[in-house]
Amino acid sequence: MPHPLRTRAFRLLFIGRTLSLLGDAVIPTALSLAVYLATGSTGALALVLGCAMVPKLLLLPLGGVVGDRLNARTVALTTDLVRCATQLFVGVELLGGDPALWQIALAEAIGGAAGAFAMPTASPLIRGTVPESGLLRANALMAVVSSSTRLGGPALAGVLILTAGPGWAFVLDGAGFAVSAALLSAVEVRHVPIPRRSLLTDLREGWSEVRGRDWYWTSLIAHAAWNGAAAVLMTVGPALFVREPGGKGVWVALLQTGAVGLLLGSLLAGRIRPRRPVLVANLGLATYALPLGLLAAHAPVALTVAAYGVAQAGLGFLGPVWETSVQSAVPAHALARVTSYDWLLSLGAMPLGYALAPLATSAWGAEVPLTVAAVVVGAACLGTAAVPGVRRFGAPGKPVEHALATQT
Repeated sequence: MPHPLRTRAFRLLFIGRTLSLLGDAVIPTALSLAVYLATGSTGALALVLGCAMVPKLLLLPLGGVVGDRLNARTVALTTDLVRCATQLFVGVELLGGDPALWQIALAEAIGGAAGAFAMPTASPLIRGTVPESGLLRANALMAVVSSSTRLGGPALAGVLILTAGPGWAFVLDGAGFAVSAALLSAVEVRHVPIPRRSLLTDLREGWSEVRGRDWYWTSLIAHAAWNGAAAVLMTVGPALFVREPGGKGVWVALLQTGAVGLLLGSLLAGRIRPRRPVLVANLGLATYALPLGLLAAHAPVALTVAAYGVAQAGLGFLGPVWETSVQSAVPAHALARVTSYDWLLSLGAMPLGYALAPLATSAWGAEVPLTVAAVVVGAACLGTAAVPGVRRFGAPGKPVEHALATQT
């Protein structure tokens, strides 16, 4: 089996997506630091971050339809150019010394909308440039890059802002998107066009592809539960640690351990081929209940930090295995729409966790939301083992397509 990076199309895609993912990882930290430094207002920061998130959530299903109707390369290239323009605009505003908040918020809203169209193209781009035998390796490589950019992106943003200044951080970020677009223009991506129909018809067809696979929609529920639980931990966790002497350092150590675990899990996914990939990946995701439960029980710090590293390794392992399973099982003409629903449920669960966790903490203390989150994520992920499609998916002696045909 040739390595995916030996294929010119995937090699160019890999470099371009690396730059794009790095930009995605740098933007949140750079934006939060830049806006707060410019305005000194947490309300202004919340407004800008909300403007970037809301359009992304609202437009994700439409982004899936566009990704299936058009060539994924065209959509990804266009969104890279849009995000290049928005980041350059924000950079120029900051370099001018008197940035207008509404203009930055508008630029980030446009960039967030572009992200809604870019995210569903990730799977079609890989499937359109790599043969099926190399999908797992290709997805593992992309997951390693994603994990690495999550690990290094915030630090890079901080270095750029502290050395070159906030404006130049956004200018360089925009330049990265421009290079990514240039590389994508040289890539040929296989595409299966869909007939021109109404938008509602396309959305319904995409949803029917989701609903007709019990292994898929039940796993999406588990993944949404995981994201909601992660939002609870990110909201409640800092408050618990900061109250203790040296707690800030412990919280940073926990996050860094998680980032390392995420990277190791992604590397492991490229070397292990489980016989029941969806089942194994979901069981690994259930380990997120461990750090939540340990934190609620005030367990020793070292044990909680180690458990968080293991849990993030489970997430890192899930990514490539899940992407490969979906790419192998879902028809190419519906792949962008199906993955857009995945993103919609995953991202939509996080604001719910952000909103409910502080309320529950104020009413009953931090232990209650942490315990509830641990129970929910553990039950949702472990519960997928009771779903016939999850257990049968990839079973020995039964091709994936045949296993799916018995469910749809």
